[in-house]
Amino acid sequence: MENTKQVTKKLQRATAEAISQFSMIEEGDKIMACLSGGKDSYTMLQMLLHFQKVAPISFEVIAVNLDQKQPGFPEEVLPNYLENLAIPYKIVEKNTYKVVMEKTPEGKTTCSLCSRLRRGTLYEAAKDLGCNKLALGHHSNDILETFFLNLFFSGKLETMPPKFKNDAGDLVILRPLAFCKEADIEQYSEAMDFPIIPCNLCGSQENLQRKKIKQLMAEWETEFPNRNAIMMNALQNVFPSHLLDHNLYDFKELEDKISTLDLQV
Repeated sequence: MENTKQVTKKLQRATAEAISQFSMIEEGDKIMACLSGGKDSYTMLQMLLHFQKVAPISFEVIAVNLDQKQPGFPEEVLPNYLENLAIPYKIVEKNTYKVVMEKTPEGKTTCSLCSRLRRGTLYEAAKDLGCNKLALGHHSNDILETFFLNLFFSGKLETMPPKFKNDAGDLVILRPLAFCKEADIEQYSEAMDFPIIPCNLCGSQENLQRKKIKQLMAEWETEFPNRNAIMMNALQNVFPSHLLDHNLYDFKELEDKISTLDLQV
């Protein structure tokens, strides 16, 4: 019991830090909490409900699940869970599973297309429900893994920001678990006995690049404890002038200034 209390407090502190540092929640917000049936989204919902009770401001939370019509998906699990919580919720039904399986070439991963379809559907659901913010369950490990995926395989420095606006500019996307560790979420999820629903799309695919990155990070953390925390700090401590992006730093202007100084000397 004590361990459960400890990990709960750790997650609450980490979530509170993210909410505060990135100004995630304001008075009168209506937040759509995306619930997939995985450990991360269950944890995120519990954290939001906790702060809804204790925060000095008033905001709404509505849980939303996208039923993608995956074969064997247990449709009753999430409604039963949310009914027991006695909170507002909505199940959005859209057969994105069929589209993904038809459009994805054999042997290729479904993640990219599935993510785009799911994101677009959830954005529309948030607007239909009158929500001004949408919350996702990504944690610190997800953020670091995405950074390294982009670095090693896409050739760019980019990851999941804890807070951003969608392309249309009419919805703010939040990641309240941005500072939470996956290991703590796993421990909390087991203690809470969440009714986990596995993903039949990406969960069944082996040798994904993300799995390789996850393994690499785990090895680093074993060899050099606290490495993940240091890398998270690095993402918050960026020096654009010490990188090579011309859009971030005007190297031509720097050269002109040096030339002017030389002339003055």
